[in-house]
Amino acid sequence: MVVSSGNTAIPGFPAHVDIVDVGPRDGLQSEGAWISTEQKIELVNGLIDAGLRHLEVTSFVSPRAVPQMKDAAEVLAGIDRSKGAVLTALVPNAKGAERAVEAGVDAMVVFMSASESHNLKNVNRTREASLDGFRNICRIAEPAGIQVFGAIATAFGCPFEGNVAAEEVVDVARAYRDMGITKISLGDTTGMATPPIVRERCQALKTHVPEADIALHFHNTRGVGLACVYTGLLEGITRYEASIGGLGGCPFAPKATGNICTEDLVYMLHESGVATGIDLDRLIAVSRRTEEMIGRSLPGQVMKAGPRLEIHDLGSVATADARANG
Repeated sequence: MVVSSGNTAIPGFPAHVDIVDVGPRDGLQSEGAWISTEQKIELVNGLIDAGLRHLEVTSFVSPRAVPQMKDAAEVLAGIDRSKGAVLTALVPNAKGAERAVEAGVDAMVVFMSASESHNLKNVNRTREASLDGFRNICRIAEPAGIQVFGAIATAFGCPFEGNVAAEEVVDVARAYRDMGITKISLGDTTGMATPPIVRERCQALKTHVPEADIALHFHNTRGVGLACVYTGLLEGITRYEASIGGLGGCPFAPKATGNICTEDLVYMLHESGVATGIDLDRLIAVSRRTEEMIGRSLPGQVMKAGPRLEIHDLGSVATADARANG
């Protein structure tokens, strides 16, 4: 049994935030063992049933580059769309955009790095070449009525270059804005974000690209993912990307571990009086099922411990031996 916390919002926090679960794409893309199409569909439908209304479900990349995503169209075709969830897919080029249009995505996500080195390693293109390709993607998406979102990887630091200047992030955001992309996520590709850097990046974008609708995408590589969310909340950011169970990690960056965990994020938000529209108990059940699919323990903590006010029966817990304490 779970008792409601009844918490009121922390001063300065928004009353409601939107969570994008990227687990079906970002979380599964690096898994070596094949996750069946049926299991991927089950995962997405479970997340929708738990209250998620925005999911990044797959990517239309070359099957040779990311074999786990070769069933992108089949996954989209099998999802229950009756509850109005927005289903997005990552697209790297015009060919991927054409496939995404045929599959009926609600929105496409284009992505590039704030650092030149990581962009070359991640997509084998210069940043300028990436931007040229995105203009073609926008031309394909517009007549189909499909919105394009922009992601900026290594927005808080690069494993090859170290610090990334805020100006570099602003330049990419401006380029997105100039091609009509205003929903922009800042990606913490290898967990280099810290609260001061998060504050700096958010304020820089709000100042120089006020049209941007900012989302934050953190990894928990160094254990401060939720602390960075806390900072984002104080900066008024109301969109966050997370991954069920803490799955994920960029395959083209060293020591990249999983995304912040969706159910851990939801727990923190609810306990802070911030509404999400998500049923935490159902979400925990999805996370445990995901662990079964993957076949190993996942890093999420709330799925293991349960909500804070979950009440346990006294008879189910061993009583300390009085002699041992005497």
